[in-house]
Amino acid sequence: MARRVLSVVGVVAVVAYCLAPFYWMVVSAFRRPQDQFDDSPVPSRWSTENLSAVFSGGSGFGRALLNSLVVAGCTTALTLLIGTSTAYALARLDFRFKNAVLGLVVAASMFPGISQLVPLLKLFTDLNWINSYQAMVLPSLGFALPLSVWLLTAFFRQLPFELEQAAMVDGCTRGQAFRKIIVPLAAPGVFTTAILTFIATWNEFLIALSMVNRKEMQTATVAISKFTGVSGFDQPFGTQMAAGVVVTVPLIAVVLVFQRRIVAGLTAGGVK
Repeated sequence: MARRVLSVVGVVAVVAYCLAPFYWMVVSAFRRPQDQFDDSPVPSRWSTENLSAVFSGGSGFGRALLNSLVVAGCTTALTLLIGTSTAYALARLDFRFKNAVLGLVVAASMFPGISQLVPLLKLFTDLNWINSYQAMVLPSLGFALPLSVWLLTAFFRQLPFELEQAAMVDGCTRGQAFRKIIVPLAAPGVFTTAILTFIATWNEFLIALSMVNRKEMQTATVAISKFTGVSGFDQPFGTQMAAGVVVTVPLIAVVLVFQRRIVAGLTAGGVK
């Protein structure tokens, strides 16, 4: 009984620790602007002024949300297209140095992003890509692909090769067997990869800040960091917290709705 109580207390403590920052963000978003420095756990008076201020005036936050959606959507689509094909080849084909290739894929994800910003900035400047979507999509794609390839390779390896052989006996080509048989069976892994890639790209800040200096091309995370107060010099904590809620709530909703698929995708391939 004591062990069960301790387990419940431990889980509650961990959940409370993880949710505390989000709770404080929500509470701060619903305070009145004049109460933004209040440290009470519940607003003395609830207000939606901060939420209204996020989209009012010339903040351009609506366009920033659209930019984030375009960048995250394109990055996710390209990651799935390239990552699925690469992972299938690594899982099914036998060739020399295959393990070395997998090792390089994992190693590529270990480089800190900031170490690549200077050469990427120089390259995109020469290509005249600064203030463009591709300047944000391609670096994000480079960081997302290693994880997607690693996850999907494990997923494809657990699928019996006899499924493709049976499909080819029935008249399918290798490509048709992949599209019609393997990809649908690997849907949990593909779905998990898509969700993780979209969330990581949606929350990305450093690349978007470095590659874009025009207001109409900045993403939501960059727009939040550049919010200014009424005078242009004070810190608008309430508005920033409200924008943080607007950006975060959709992601939380997606994770809660599809949590079973995400867990299934992350644990697939761990047991044969």
